[in-house]
This record gives sequence, structure tokens and C-alpha cells, in this order.
Amino acid sequence: MRRALRNRRIVVTRPEAQAEEFCSQLRAAGACPIRFPTIQLAPIPDTRPLQRALEQLESFRWVIFTSVNGVVYTWRTLNRVWPQELKVAAIGPATAAALHARTVAVDFMPKEFRAERIATGLRMLDGGHVLLLRAERARPILADMLRARRVHVTEIAVYRTLTNRPPAAAYAALQKGVDAITFTSTSTVEGFTTVAEHPSRDTLVACIGPVTAQAARDHGYNVRAIAREYTTGGLLKALQEHFENP
Repeated sequence: MRRALRNRRIVVTRPEAQAEEFCSQLRAAGACPIRFPTIQLAPIPDTRPLQRALEQLESFRWVIFTSVNGVVYTWRTLNRVWPQELKVAAIGPATAAALHARTVAVDFMPKEFRAERIATGLRMLDGGHVLLLRAERARPILADMLRARRVHVTEIAVYRTLTNRPPAAAYAALQKGVDAITFTSTSTVEGFTTVAEHPSRDTLVACIGPVTAQAARDHGYNVRAIAREYTTGGLLKALQEHFENP
């Protein structure tokens, strides 16, 4: 399987600041990653709601992080010691690792790395007050599911996703032909749709999970590989398996 991606030209649509890990994985597998960042991340202009919530952390029963970016941007505002007794949920291993790096213990992580799985996993949350730290345009399903169980949810957007137009060299690389386009979020799908021409039906589209895959299909992309583990490592494996057994 290590040879499956040899010399394959794989488009990476992640933000430039977050692309290197996946690009390194691709290079190690013999592929030629093409950086084509379709989105960029930015802080929320008004951080006062986040500041107020962080000052009152002890009033919450749980704090839920749904991405690494949520952790990163929260800590840019945090100016106090994190209360160790506070229960914390993380959507997946990368988010959990970001919290561990900041000496925060993770009390719950769902087996399937999707926001709604957090709600189904935290069955003990009947009532109580939860702080949900998320992207500005996050799907509402997690908060809706928690509120349906009488949980008081405080939702705060801690970062925003903006469409990014890649440099001219990235467009030139794209025009030389590619073997696959990868999407790691619904935002990367929307960004690519905005800034690039729609690829041919023959172009493989690989997605990090079913939510991203559905967004890609909704935009008319030919999704033929979906990671079973919703990480870049899982996405790499999905690509390898596809090209090993096309």
C-alpha cells in the first residue's frame, strides 16, 4: 500500500497554517501534495462574550470543544488558570491532544468523531449548564440535541472561517492536472467551490468524513473515498486504499 500514492498529485485544501502535517504524511507515502488553501481562519472580532464565559467557567458543568481551532483560539483569550475539576469533552484525538498540551484533562471523547456523537455520548447530561466553544458557522445539531434534553447551552463562536484565494502558483499547479482533491471540512468544500473551477467527474474527491462528503456531493463533486477515521491519517489511508484497489 505504501506504493499506492507514489507520484500521485494530491490537492490539499486545508488552511495554509494547518496544511503541513497532512502534506508531510502525503510526501512520506510518495505522493506530491499540492497546497491549495481554500479557507483561512481568523479570530472573532468581538471576544467579549468569550471573555465573560471564561471568567465564569466554574458555573458550567461541561465545556465542549469541537475542533483544535476552538482550543487554539480559546487559549488566545484565556487569561486565567483552567479549573481542573471542570468536565471537558473533545470531538476527537487531535482536539484532545491540543487540550492535553495545555494540561487540560479530557473526560469524554466519542468513538465516532462527529459533533452529534458528543450529545449522544453524554447521556448523564439531563439538565445542567454546558459551554459550547465552536466555529462561527458550525452546524447547530449538537446544541439542538443538548437543548432537547433540557440542557442549558451557552454557545460561543471563538473563531471564523473565511474564503481564501490561493496564490497564482497554486492555480498553475492545479492546471497541470491532479489525481485527487481532498476536503477536510465543509468549509474547504465551500471555499474550493468559490475560488476554483469545478473538477471533471473523473477527478477523485476524498473527504475526511461523511458530513464533509455530503457537503461535497451537494456541490456536485464525485466523492469516491471517505475516511473511516475522521483524521488526516484516516484520509491518507482512504486515498491509499482507493488507489490500491481503484
